[in-house]
Amino acid sequence: MFKLLCKCVLWLSLPFWTLAQATSVVFLNPGNSTETFWVSYSHFMQIAAKNLGMDLRILYAERDAGRTLEQAREVIRGAHKPDYLMLVNEQYIAPQILRLSQGTGIKLFIVNSALTQDQRDLISQSRHKYSDWIGSMLGNDEEAGYLMLKELLRQHGPVADGQSIELLAFSGLKVTPSAQLREQGLRRALAEFPQVHLRQLVYGEWARERAYRQAQQLLRRYPQTRLVWSANDEMALGAMDAARELGLKPGKDLLFSGLNSSPEALQALIDGQLSVLVAGHFTLGGWALVALHDDALGIDPRLLGGPDWRLPLLQPLTRTQAQQLLRLGNQAGTGVDFRALSAQGKPAGYRYPFGLQLLRR
Repeated sequence: MFKLLCKCVLWLSLPFWTLAQATSVVFLNPGNSTETFWVSYSHFMQIAAKNLGMDLRILYAERDAGRTLEQAREVIRGAHKPDYLMLVNEQYIAPQILRLSQGTGIKLFIVNSALTQDQRDLISQSRHKYSDWIGSMLGNDEEAGYLMLKELLRQHGPVADGQSIELLAFSGLKVTPSAQLREQGLRRALAEFPQVHLRQLVYGEWARERAYRQAQQLLRRYPQTRLVWSANDEMALGAMDAARELGLKPGKDLLFSGLNSSPEALQALIDGQLSVLVAGHFTLGGWALVALHDDALGIDPRLLGGPDWRLPLLQPLTRTQAQQLLRLGNQAGTGVDFRALSAQGKPAGYRYPFGLQLLRR
């Protein structure tokens, strides 16, 4: 009788324990564990997860796609599988992870770097096989590339008829979709502003030191350069280092643009040495957790603008915004009530209000 009573109590308590169990997420971070952007990205996610009551684990790949795949295998084949696996399509690895996850019950969500059109077409042909791939959340990388050159040109001022402005450009990794999209935005701006003459585009692979070495050569080769476009802040800072060595003053002799919000880049914008800084997508992972939190509650993402979100997060920062982000540092998400952003209890037609305007303290 006692054993039967214990079984009944255990059976009745199961729903409570099921509800009490935190939704678990593993994020396969493609960056280095010392890389400013990806570390700040992780910090924002950790703040969001704590606020939402989610169990978050972050694994860094140290810029090694093979390591990301190995981490994915360990997570998918492990004894304690998470509810969700978040990944980035860095170096086109997403389809391999989608195949590995089939039939495991782990839901997959892509952030930052989207599937290419060829990948999307291939997967769409057999989407039923990937029923656990529930969506993606991406920034406006193409627009960011466009806005950087447009704002550089605005700050430079008008160009006399028949004259041109010389430009150098530093893109990221060729095999990274976000780099490709930012480069597409650059080329869209070039088509719109034919007075800008792109002397050369090189691949700095996101690295300050590599961009520094490239800029040493390029600025000597093209001494009439006036604009320098960079797909991230590290490459912009490296190119600025090279310019200073040549006796050029960033912000005066040359106008530089960059993307991301490292403390050094924010300070350079405030000081006027970096003319354009586009930022905001370090928040993407945190916003994605809100969507996963709602999915775990059974809320259909299609009712919220999903399952594939494209958010206009990347925007040119003002100096005031740069000062605010610099002050907040790694605590940028502490003033955000992520639970209040949930669609639970919201009226029909609700859309997530994600953006930098939420970062207050």
